[in-house]
Amino acid sequence: MKKKVQAVIEKIRPMLQKDGGDVELVDVDDKGVVKVRLTGACAGCAMSQITLKLGIEKVLLNEIPEVTKVEDVR
Repeated sequence: MKKKVQAVIEKIRPMLQKDGGDVELVDVDDKGVVKVRLTGACAGCAMSQITLKLGIEKVLLNEIPEVTKVEDVR
């Protein structure tokens, strides 16, 4: 499943990079929890949790049914 998640993140990444941010896949556990690290402008942005939940998590949940949630690790 980690390869599937990485492929979806690669689709999302250009949108974040356009604003000076990025996302890095840290881990995917056996319960479907995806752990990512927001970097660049996203790391310190006040809107980062909205980006995480309404952007990254929403796309991953739609494209990979096994994903249960997405968490930011710092």
